[in-house]
Amino acid sequence: MGVRDEIAATFDAVGARGFVHACAIGGARGAAAEVDLDADHPVSAASVIKIAFAVAFARAVAGGRLDPRMRVEVPAELRLGGSGTAGFADPPLVSLRDLALLMMSVSDNAATDLIYAHVGVEAIRAVLTDLDLIATHVRSDMTSAHRRVVAELGLPEGGDLDAALAAADPEAVRALAWLDPARANATTPRDMTSLMAAIWTDHAGPPEACAWVREAMGRRENTQRLASGFDAEIHVAGKTGTIPFVRNEAGVVTYPDGRRYAVAVFTRSGSRTARNAPVDAAIGQAGRLAVEALRRP
Repeated sequence: MGVRDEIAATFDAVGARGFVHACAIGGARGAAAEVDLDADHPVSAASVIKIAFAVAFARAVAGGRLDPRMRVEVPAELRLGGSGTAGFADPPLVSLRDLALLMMSVSDNAATDLIYAHVGVEAIRAVLTDLDLIATHVRSDMTSAHRRVVAELGLPEGGDLDAALAAADPEAVRALAWLDPARANATTPRDMTSLMAAIWTDHAGPPEACAWVREAMGRRENTQRLASGFDAEIHVAGKTGTIPFVRNEAGVVTYPDGRRYAVAVFTRSGSRTARNAPVDAAIGQAGRLAVEALRRP
């Protein structure tokens, strides 16, 4: 059985479909140049798209267009629940650089939308254009996407979206624009590994900008997915994304010998639960299988 079949079987075992791409960064080669399982299939990016937002933010800071120390208030209309400031009861005053870190480390949606607003969608799309990420599309910020979900499902404004999604008709949830790569923020696994490689080789922006993104991705709190497939001495930096039926992560795996690998794993399953340990573990296992294949002499 080849590695592609092994990875597909890993996802079959947990009732999911996987979309995977992995490649060596910086010319390190093993038996294979890449590992590809439907790597050019469009997928809903969910919060993985925030990597592009982070690059645009870091570029703006490096270019003197944004002061990272500027403090902004997180308004109530963005605090719709979730991690970080998104779940605060009172309006915090936070610097742009700390908001950007919260966006990457705990996937704070309120922080994300403030970064999105200050950087501007054109600067974010310029990242995609400059790096020739033609299959990646930024169509909205996080709050707009959530409000569209509320409208499509006919939910009351200001309610608990997670609870409402759990109670909604599964087919209605599957039909949401949020999950449709043709209407949502979308990408492909290959585009995401290209973005990772550009960040890790200082081609995504000025060296200080790329260094900031690498450091922020290294501080992400969720280690149940890609990192779960690797031993503790192997460094994994990444960004997850989670919406109903969808669990993703894109990142870079660095071995003690200095060799680095960009890995993007996107999944679609029949489960819309916020927690799905088997699929999370399958993401790590798929990443490990892919990297091991790349490292074989």
